[in-house]
Amino acid sequence: MSAWLGQAVTWVVAMVEQWGYGGIVVMMAIESTIVPFPSEVALIPAGYLAAQGKMDPFVATAAGAVGSLIGASLNYAASLWLGRPVMERIGHYVFVGKDKLDAAERYFASHGEITTFVGRLIPGIRHLISIPAGIARMNVARFALYTTLGAGLWSGVLVGLGYWVGANEEVWRPMLQKATLWLMGGIAVLIVGYVWRHRRRQEST
Repeated sequence: MSAWLGQAVTWVVAMVEQWGYGGIVVMMAIESTIVPFPSEVALIPAGYLAAQGKMDPFVATAAGAVGSLIGASLNYAASLWLGRPVMERIGHYVFVGKDKLDAAERYFASHGEITTFVGRLIPGIRHLISIPAGIARMNVARFALYTTLGAGLWSGVLVGLGYWVGANEEVWRPMLQKATLWLMGGIAVLIVGYVWRHRRRQEST
C-alpha cells in the first residue's frame, strides 16, 4: 500500500509540473465546486516544484485563487438561478447531502457575507459556502472580492507549505498521500454511484 501511495504521489507531482499553472486553475476550479477534489493535490506539489525552481510560487498561488473563484462562481450562479431544492438534488449525486448544505447555510446566516472569506479556510465548508451566498443573492462584486482573498490566502498557505518543507519529504509527502487517497476514493465512489444509478434506471424501464 505504501509503495502504491508513493508512486501515486510521484505521479501527482509530475502531473502538476506537466499541466502547469493552467492545470492548477482547472483543478482548483473543480475543488471549489461541489465535486470532491482536495486542494492539497494541486498546491502542495506546486510549492514543492517552486522550491526546485520549476514554478513561480506567486503565480501558482494566483492560479489557485483564480481557479477557486471560477469554481465558486459556478456554485454561486447555480444556487442563485436554481435555488436550494435543486442544489440539494444535484449535491446528492456527489455525496453533498442536505446536512452539509444546512451547515454551510447556518454558517453564512450566523456570520454574514464575510463568511465567503473566512469559509474558504474551513474544511467541509470552504467549497460549499458559495451556495448560501448565491441563495441569499449576495452582491457579486463583494462575493468575488471575499472569495478571491480567502482562496488566495488558502492557496498561499498550501504553496508555502510545499515550498518551505519541499526538501523534507517526510513532512509533506504524508499529507499529499492522504489527499491522494481522498481523491482516489472520491472518484471510485462517484463511479460506483453512477453505475448503480444507471442499472437502476435500466431495471425500471
